[in-house]
Amino acid sequence: MVAPAADQETALYWLALHLTPGLGGRNALKLIQAFGSPAAIFHASVSELRSVGVRTAVAQAVHSGFAFDDATDELKKVEAAKAQLVFYGREPYPARLREITDPPILLYALGNTQLLGTHQIGVVGTRRPTQYGCAVAERPCKDLALEGLTITSGMARGIDSKAHLAALDVGGSTIAVLGTGVDMVYPKENGKLWESIRKAGLVISEFPMGATGFPQNFPIRNRIISGLSYGILVVEGAQYSGSLITARLAMEQNREVMAVPGSIFSKPSWGPNLLIKDGAKLVQEASDVIEEMPHEVRRDLSTHRNEAMLESAEAGGDDDAQKPLFGPTSAVARKILPLLRVDEATQADDLIRNLKGAEVGDVLSALSELELLGAIRQLPGK
Repeated sequence: MVAPAADQETALYWLALHLTPGLGGRNALKLIQAFGSPAAIFHASVSELRSVGVRTAVAQAVHSGFAFDDATDELKKVEAAKAQLVFYGREPYPARLREITDPPILLYALGNTQLLGTHQIGVVGTRRPTQYGCAVAERPCKDLALEGLTITSGMARGIDSKAHLAALDVGGSTIAVLGTGVDMVYPKENGKLWESIRKAGLVISEFPMGATGFPQNFPIRNRIISGLSYGILVVEGAQYSGSLITARLAMEQNREVMAVPGSIFSKPSWGPNLLIKDGAKLVQEASDVIEEMPHEVRRDLSTHRNEAMLESAEAGGDDDAQKPLFGPTSAVARKILPLLRVDEATQADDLIRNLKGAEVGDVLSALSELELLGAIRQLPGK
């Protein structure tokens, strides 16, 4: 289906503008700002189009209207996929995305488009994360999602996928910005994740239906991730990785840049460590990210947290109201967490010896609780 407020004719004008060869996003935006709407653009003369700064050949291509054939085919694909079109300057096009120098004139969307108006944090990182990288991606993303932030990433393998899954695992919100058409799953192994985000979150792209993942698409896609977000959190990435490209885009867009530090001996940690060295915020936990949010965002997150606590108390009674809202409930489980390190395995037998006064059964039960919460993972050999 098309955007709720748009009929087919309006959608065709937007798609024709988007698909006109040689026009490009910046020129298309220039024309929209000059003429007010795609319909007015296509009714303008070549000389009027040229007066905005569009080259003669492109002005003639727009004026000829031959892109309407492609637009008609494209709209059929949009409707067949049950996708939506979100147009620049019209609800629910996100206000923050309009702030960047080259916003897309339209977005294809699958899922809940109301998430475009939520407070978002972009999370990016290497496609080949270490065990440490996976752990430190999951933990803050779960906490941030529980706090009410939408986790926005690119659905690539590695850190991107971990970030999306972390948000979904706790019932939080997540947006996947693709470097392909919204109807294309890339990489192929993320089919289940794509389906989960489509149902419980939002999948968006500026690329036409059926567009494949050409390498040049992904840096273009990255400006949308940073443009939608209040800041970018980088978790592992090589010195010249796509993650650092996104961080640089965020700086240009006046977004906060944050990074999780790693070992100086680990190549995947070079990127985040360099960003921190250059002034990026060092992030150890979710609160470090929230501290960088504008005052009005922190206020909204605080309201969300208080409402969640109230719901938790009403659902569980007075006794449950005294328990941690999103953390472990047993006393033994809360004692175990400080004994564990995110980048180092610990033997279960060592924990049992170190927890003086705790029964073996209580420790094993607490470990099961922590594993169910996603706070720890059991490795081979206990």
